[in-house]
Amino acid sequence: MHNKIEDEIKDIVNSILEDYETDRTIDTIELFDQPDTEVVADITKKLLNIVYPGYYRDKSYRFYNDDSRLTVIIEDVIFNLTKQISIVLRQLPENASLNQTEIEQRAKQMSLEFFKQIPKIREYTETDVLATFDGDPAAFNKNEIILCYPGLYAITINRLAHEMFQIGIPIIPRMMTEQAHSKTGIDIHPGATLGKYFFIDHGTGIVVGETTIIGDYVKVYQGVTIGALSTRGGQRLKGVKRHPTIEDHVTIYAGASILGGETVIGRGAVIGSNAFITKSVEPGVTVSIKNQQLDMKSKYDYIEASELNPEENWFYTI
Repeated sequence: MHNKIEDEIKDIVNSILEDYETDRTIDTIELFDQPDTEVVADITKKLLNIVYPGYYRDKSYRFYNDDSRLTVIIEDVIFNLTKQISIVLRQLPENASLNQTEIEQRAKQMSLEFFKQIPKIREYTETDVLATFDGDPAAFNKNEIILCYPGLYAITINRLAHEMFQIGIPIIPRMMTEQAHSKTGIDIHPGATLGKYFFIDHGTGIVVGETTIIGDYVKVYQGVTIGALSTRGGQRLKGVKRHPTIEDHVTIYAGASILGGETVIGRGAVIGSNAFITKSVEPGVTVSIKNQQLDMKSKYDYIEASELNPEENWFYTI
């Protein structure tokens, strides 16, 4: 019996190994030529430590001052980020002629260029915290927002990933935003441009496409899609603006869908829940869906009042 199971397992292994030899995309076995998701997750965590030094401290380190702490963390992240960038740069056709030393040098320059953007990222992130606190009466204080709010978490990851995306680092920015997506339910492509004072309330189910441009003081509720009108063109649409522009001081309520690269939501507009928009909206306009007629019937409509317990007659409200 034991030998029979071993033989069956061996047959299964052989059949799968043979299947690997069909030269499909999924058959590629290049473990050391792919970025490491766990390393990228660790880099992301340490970047949050840098953005919010009082909230995401790494307890494995002990320092006497912030200078020492920051130096060690930044050196660690630059080292690991450079290694991951080196891996993904090899996948770009334009880098095929570069040797390993040249790839690593380019990766290091990209890492350094990214870190020069950290003060800008933190400047924008501070405005997001303020917008969230001002916009949500349920917020106890700003500490609660930084520690608990999925919207701020997703926005912060996007701001970090967006700067990498702008520098030209492939794959890694998307890995970062997808980690945030899996954790929060908020899907913001790293290519999306977010203005200052961005507030995501609740957040679950929000989708923001790659070429979206969002202005300052924009508020977005759960279930909103800021997406492409059509993706049937596939790769032919790469580089084309497919997603809307949302101007300053716009509020988009739950469940709304705004689609199309030529769609512009004007300054100060309000988009009501469940609206489906595929053309531009003028500044200051409120778009709403008229409520359908609701038919509400009580179960007591079909019961004679005499049949009710006198103590329950207060329910009888036909």
